[in-house]
Amino acid sequence: MSGQTDMPSKLRIVIVGAGHAGCQLAFSLRNNGHAGEIVLINGEAEQPYQRPPLSKGFLKSGHRAALFFREDNAFAQQGITMVTERAAFIDRVRQNVSLHSGAQLAYDHLVLATGTFTRRLSSPDGDVRYLKSIEDAETLRAMLPSANRLCVIGAGFIGLEFAAFAAEHGKVVDVVDMAPALMSRAASAQVSSFFLRRHQEAGVRFHLGAEIVNMIKVGNHTQIRLASGAELKADIVVAGIGVLPDTALAESAGLDTANGVVVDQYLSTSDPAISAVGDCANFPTPYFPTPIRLESVQNANDHARTLALRLTGQPEPYTALPWFWSDQGNDKLQIAGLTGKADLQVLRGAPDQNRFSLFSFRNDTLFAVESVNQPAEHMVARRLISGHVAVCPDRIGDQTRDIKSFLTPAASGVRHAAV
Repeated sequence: MSGQTDMPSKLRIVIVGAGHAGCQLAFSLRNNGHAGEIVLINGEAEQPYQRPPLSKGFLKSGHRAALFFREDNAFAQQGITMVTERAAFIDRVRQNVSLHSGAQLAYDHLVLATGTFTRRLSSPDGDVRYLKSIEDAETLRAMLPSANRLCVIGAGFIGLEFAAFAAEHGKVVDVVDMAPALMSRAASAQVSSFFLRRHQEAGVRFHLGAEIVNMIKVGNHTQIRLASGAELKADIVVAGIGVLPDTALAESAGLDTANGVVVDQYLSTSDPAISAVGDCANFPTPYFPTPIRLESVQNANDHARTLALRLTGQPEPYTALPWFWSDQGNDKLQIAGLTGKADLQVLRGAPDQNRFSLFSFRNDTLFAVESVNQPAEHMVARRLISGHVAVCPDRIGDQTRDIKSFLTPAASGVRHAAV
């Protein structure tokens, strides 16, 4: 793997996957002056669209047009060829991609932006819905008016976003998760507890540390029995239990995979003619000691921009700070950095007033900030962490002090302790 690639501007670049990473890459290549052919394999007839809003704004509005990345003719205007078929096989020797129809697409450089696929419950007897596609979201919107009781399996971002939406619309909502806390993989205990309170205030009922032992369709509803003996009834069951990286093409082609397609800091795979970006890529980052895979719009877009630079002869390593967000009811959670075990956590603001940020330190270094209904603080937090600013924990919690005062001069590159 290497980032030292002088890519001729006439190369034919084929991108498999038309989500955030794939679409951003196609347009970034054109913005960077790539004059060669760009082929975007979408894999579905629907024009490329955003998936995160499916569990957020789209449930409320139902406006399809707001989901699409670009106007329908924008791809053609930029000379980007859209293919609606799915990719079936990669021939690395001949450098072509076979489609399900048998057609083949030759490439000079291939990019895997295949994203993820939804984890599904093993052998459920009930009628379980998922929230991955426009069709999934539209089906749920159509079912909701006639439903009274809902069960959400999974207390991660998607499950909680849907639970909040259903509760706002007067539904009785039960959330079941094997983990002992909400958003256990992404949020700190204090932030998790805050959102538990907020959802409970909205009427959502939680069954945490719970195991489902039986699920069966009885008439028009689904009956769910937990290991504790508790029984739940639901008109709709929605599962949001995570995703897995879509590595089937990479594996069949013999590329290195490990919780995603393995790439280097330049997003190149074990084959120099193939790169991988977005949710399917397992990549090194300066913000974690081992390579990671992230499911994040920010990461997908920044991967794409970084790769576009390399493919147009301007290689630079990927070093972007990870950040995330989730809209749950009236509350917005924004996370800068990667949460994890902290030596010290400093609270700025008041959880009982539903506005605060939690600053996490490890070895005297600020490494993550979780902000609730504090978008301005989130933006500063991103600059503090990515700028490697040495922040004094004793002072960051002082709300009388403007948080911007902790920032170093933008271009100094010097570690500075704000005191």
